[in-house]
Amino acid sequence: MKIEVRLFATLAAYLPDEGDGRSATLELTEASTVTDVVRSLQIPDDMPFIAMINGRDAALDQPLADGDVLSLFPPLAGGRCS
Repeated sequence: MKIEVRLFATLAAYLPDEGDGRSATLELTEASTVTDVVRSLQIPDDMPFIAMINGRDAALDQPLADGDVLSLFPPLAGGRCS
């Protein structure tokens, strides 16, 4: 199966060379999970991120399906202090 993976900010450094700098198409085995993709991209275990599949929050053990879009974001901070 094929999925599109989109990596943002500091995570973009882990895209495969054939990616366009923000996203890449990956070929995976059936029942692959978010964790499987993170490991295949060699993202360090201690690097925090937020995962979304097709625009919805995703658990690390969530299986992916053909055609899914997996987006990984570093945690965001900021806002206004009163």
